[in-house]
Amino acid sequence: MDVVVIDTPQLGDRSYLVHDGTVGLVIDPQRDTDRVEAAAREAGVTITHVAETHLHNDYVTGGLELAKTHGATYLVNAADPVQFEREPIADGQAVRVGSLTVRAVATPGHTHTHLSFIVDDGDKQAVFSGGSLLYGSVGRTDLVAASDTVGLTRDQYASVRRLVAEARNDAALFPTHGFGSFCSSGPATGAGSSTVGEQLTANHALTDPDEDHFVQELIANLSAYPAYYAHMGAMNAKGPGPADLTVPESVDPAELTRRLDEGEWVVDLRRRVAFASNHLKGSVSFEYGSGSNFTTYLGWVLPWDEKLTLVGSQEDVEKAIRDLSRIGIDSPDAAVGTEPHALAPDAAVASYPRVGWDGLLAGRADGDTVLDVRRTDEFAASHVAGAVNVPVHQLLTRMDEVPAGKLWVHCGTGYRASVAASLLQRAGRDVVHLDAKFENAEAAGVALDRAPAA
Repeated sequence: MDVVVIDTPQLGDRSYLVHDGTVGLVIDPQRDTDRVEAAAREAGVTITHVAETHLHNDYVTGGLELAKTHGATYLVNAADPVQFEREPIADGQAVRVGSLTVRAVATPGHTHTHLSFIVDDGDKQAVFSGGSLLYGSVGRTDLVAASDTVGLTRDQYASVRRLVAEARNDAALFPTHGFGSFCSSGPATGAGSSTVGEQLTANHALTDPDEDHFVQELIANLSAYPAYYAHMGAMNAKGPGPADLTVPESVDPAELTRRLDEGEWVVDLRRRVAFASNHLKGSVSFEYGSGSNFTTYLGWVLPWDEKLTLVGSQEDVEKAIRDLSRIGIDSPDAAVGTEPHALAPDAAVASYPRVGWDGLLAGRADGDTVLDVRRTDEFAASHVAGAVNVPVHQLLTRMDEVPAGKLWVHCGTGYRASVAASLLQRAGRDVVHLDAKFENAEAAGVALDRAPAA
């Protein structure tokens, strides 16, 4: 048995190709299936099976399309209310994939119908745990309904204990979530690999002997999650079509100007430094780049299912289209180029100041507001004294709560603040982008308020 990891750091998830050297099973593939197919070609194996651990909340699956393309058996929980043909599988059932045995284990918690898969080749064993047992934690339990959260959390506690009891201690563990995904909960370790045995001593879901304490702690630590999650389950149950990754013909200058004038969503992918210094007036900043959380925050902040026009380099536009397809945002338009004036010579351009903490200390006047756009749990733990908190994902619906006057906008690293500053300027507000790490604020001389120690 060999396991190939297909990593999607933009969403904090992993998909897997597990094979015996001839045929393979794909587990939890993302919608852009060409990456999986490339892995199969490189390994020299045929994809004969595709399996889902659950109907995903944080991305659109490529499982159905991959199975159709390769004539593969598509394993989906018999209890999942899907609208497409699949091979139903249930707790305890086993299938053969070449020389591998794949057994389904019911592990409700992340969803009611969640499955994990234990794969055995007669020598080695691997556990594919989806959103059940993660590295150091478990999948979050509040994505189905608020009324189900307590029950699902208790299910999660029992499920991971059953899973480790049915697997060998030396079994390699391969979760789908837990690498930055908002589908994880609790103190995930961020480890790159682990085994069932390691989790027995390192995972709070397995080391906490008090189920009630575990339930209370997990629920207390759940934070906000992206609004687009509300659409993923329904799309996955319906059966998503293939991703269209083509870059459209570039929007001409006159049309781009019209879209800006009429308030359509024009998304600038350039680095936030470049955006602050010069951008098309009315465009918004969603910097594309490594570690930027572009997909998560665009899908979370902007209204769902409204037409987008991406502005940026050919490379960034191509990558952004791929990333957005994973959360069901299909066929955005594009204006390819990095010089605002060249893209729309007749459109107005704008800028705003971008400073660090020293700039705040030197330039803030009486009546100015420090606007913290981090999540409420981050703000509650520690914040700039006197700051106002409106999380960036709520900004469009709470714009009337933002105080008048100059706004010094900050977050944890500068990324969310760039998004927020652009949205505020678009709404006619006077903004300064505090592009600095919050962890450095106090050392720079900024006074903080902290929550009392527990």
